[in-house]
Amino acid sequence: MPRILAIDYGIKRTGIAVTDELQIIASGLTTIPSETTIDFLRNYFEKEYVVKVLIGEPKQMNGEPSESTPIIEAFVAKFKENFPAMTVVRVDERFTSKMAFQVMIDSGLKKNQRKNKALIDEISATIMLRDYLSRRMF
Repeated sequence: MPRILAIDYGIKRTGIAVTDELQIIASGLTTIPSETTIDFLRNYFEKEYVVKVLIGEPKQMNGEPSESTPIIEAFVAKFKENFPAMTVVRVDERFTSKMAFQVMIDSGLKKNQRKNKALIDEISATIMLRDYLSRRMF
């Protein structure tokens, strides 16, 4: 069975999470510099069978697009240009960074470890993917 991949795209860093082959468990994969995302994905898709990619959709509290929306939209266009056959699902990414930070606290990470923004991005992608899987199950 193919995997589902989630992308938390940002100006500097991109967090990536992926499911297992049975699409049951969401796990953090890595955080990479955003400018390398397409090349990273090209290499990953050559090795792993991915059928769907979730890309975070930044919104403000009132549901309006956030200030980073144009950057994400440009990435989505570039992604679709490079991977036209891949199914793309946009998912609300509000609160994922705050939730990721709380996961780090709950996991017992020390204060200086919680400053690792790359880890926050990877956990955020994992949260988006986990939430998608849980909604899909019901």
